[in-house]
Amino acid sequence: MIKLRLKRFGKKKEASFRIVACNSTSRRDGRPLQELGFYNPRTKETRLDTEALRTRLIQGAQPTNVVRTLLEKGGLLEKTERPSIAIGKAKLEKEKLAKAKTKDEENDSTKAESESNEAES
Repeated sequence: MIKLRLKRFGKKKEASFRIVACNSTSRRDGRPLQELGFYNPRTKETRLDTEALRTRLIQGAQPTNVVRTLLEKGGLLEKTERPSIAIGKAKLEKEKLAKAKTKDEENDSTKAESESNEAES
């Protein structure tokens, strides 16, 4: 499978990245099949070879998450809603609180039943 991913280059602690098409089993900085663009995270500069990227996407190449966001910003892909980790954590917290509330309500109802049974005796 062909992946569209970032290949790191540049000085130590001053990384820049090339957007490349490569085999999914190859190393991050290994020899790519084709170089398709450039991304500098410090200056936010992005250059994309739109024709080559469209060709690779039509052929079935799968972009990584970071490359997907770069392509969305460049207008080559439609923006898609992807679940966020933070949203997932917030959802889990809400579920835990809801479970705790139901347990408290069950405990309250069982206590009320036992008290009413004792009062009848």
